[in-house]
Amino acid sequence: MPDPHLIRSPNADSRPDGSVPELIVIHAISLPPERFGGSGVEQLFTNRLDPSGHPYYAQIHTLRVSAHYFIRRTGALICFVPPELRAWHAGVSMWRGRERCNDFSIGIELEGCDTLPFEAVQYAVLAGLIADLCVRFPIAGITGHSHIAPGRKTDPGPRFSWARLRQLLSDAGQGEVASRIEPDGWGSDDDELLVAWPFPVGARPA
Repeated sequence: MPDPHLIRSPNADSRPDGSVPELIVIHAISLPPERFGGSGVEQLFTNRLDPSGHPYYAQIHTLRVSAHYFIRRTGALICFVPPELRAWHAGVSMWRGRERCNDFSIGIELEGCDTLPFEAVQYAVLAGLIADLCVRFPIAGITGHSHIAPGRKTDPGPRFSWARLRQLLSDAGQGEVASRIEPDGWGSDDDELLVAWPFPVGARPA
């Protein structure tokens, strides 16, 4: 796993007293939508997104959001919020009957979208990051944004292979960590395989 490059986001605060990271939430994001490699995500998470830069930016430039980590298509790893702090990534959410998932979760954004497979290097970096976080914190579950905010969010999307992530962790001797992955999935090394998706692909919520 590469050392993360730190770019501090102002969109963070302290976790509530007694709260520690217990959940890892995997997201996907691309700005502009379905375009990779630009500075849009970094600008969004640091409140510098230019509304004139793209028509979509005019709709979202006032959002105050962040994630702890962002993994680019190249495998570059950026840390926007130290995991000891609370990032603003989950929104209205629930996990195992508990609301306000930001309070007790770590958010990892992958540069990607619903319609394209993720890169092999992204899975490798993600697996290494998850293994490291599970050593540092009492992580009890690993899940997707769509699973804690069903009907509102769709990421990391149907092209993300939970089975591949699980296999990478197992192959690295991290079978116990792999067992904490909650979404079902199937597959091998085939990036075309989908996971069990909570909504029909042709009718995903906005």
